[in-house]
Amino acid sequence: MTVYSKIIGTGSYLPQRRVSNHDLAAQLAAKGIETSDEWIVSRSGISARHYAADDELASDLAVHAGRAALEMAGLHAEQIDLVIVASSTPDFHGSFPSTACIVQRKLGMHNNSAAFDVQAVCSGFVYAMSVADAFIKSGAHRNVLVIGAEAFSRILNFEDRTTCVLFGDGAGAVVLSASAEPGILATKLHADGRYGDILSGPGGVSGGLLAGSAFLYMDGPAVFKLAVSVLEQVAKEVLDIAGLKQDQIDWLIPHQANIRIMNSTAKKLGLPTERMVVTVHEHGNTSAASIPLALDIAVRDGRIKPGQTVLMEGVGGGFTWGAVLARM
Repeated sequence: MTVYSKIIGTGSYLPQRRVSNHDLAAQLAAKGIETSDEWIVSRSGISARHYAADDELASDLAVHAGRAALEMAGLHAEQIDLVIVASSTPDFHGSFPSTACIVQRKLGMHNNSAAFDVQAVCSGFVYAMSVADAFIKSGAHRNVLVIGAEAFSRILNFEDRTTCVLFGDGAGAVVLSASAEPGILATKLHADGRYGDILSGPGGVSGGLLAGSAFLYMDGPAVFKLAVSVLEQVAKEVLDIAGLKQDQIDWLIPHQANIRIMNSTAKKLGLPTERMVVTVHEHGNTSAASIPLALDIAVRDGRIKPGQTVLMEGVGGGFTWGAVLARM
């Protein structure tokens, strides 16, 4: 019997602290930096973002989203045999123990399930989903908890208004399980290291001290130009793999980075914006968390229904990009 992987539960979490554009503009004005709600919205479509509390780590955000996904799936934590966490802001700078292992412990999983992190920045969730899909189809694992979790506010330079207004914190999760029915129809991943310098976190540790910058760096125009091109390309690739046409996409869930990139992608795919899930206005760019956050919101409010086809795609530092085509 052919084994497929299928999404059987979704979950998400946003930290309690909501920071509107007006709040952020006031914060930046105190530093002599000018911005406004109109300036931010016109360039990104973002109206607010959420910031984690000082004692709230990426793993804490992930646990909230993971529990919600498990509840929807009707599974106990002990029934999960693989945990994958996509994050560019892990609990520890040295990245170990992995955030996935920490999540495993916090969820009370004592069944020796495998756990590891994936780092592909804003493409991280798509990468993690592709890996989980392959593990399930191979028969190696049956129930996989895939989480995108970010505390990006920790690496933002609040003296650079071109980046600090764009990002926020949050987490989204799915439970992917073995199924006799097709769920994940196709995945496709790409990377091109030649563009690694246009979106990066160029800091490191040497001799116990910070080497380089601890802040996120982004060349916005370069990222925009590349993102629009590769998102159209990879969407067509997964459709070709699945043998579907563009008009058979019920919902497009792009990485929630910038409404202009998102609208351009929908237009290039011939999809009306009414069939695109948009949540960027409320939580900004939450990197690897943005796609599962949007997915969970649309599932829970009833827009996405069983049997519908959903295209999820993202781009991120590296430069990485990819897509997952799923039947819900």
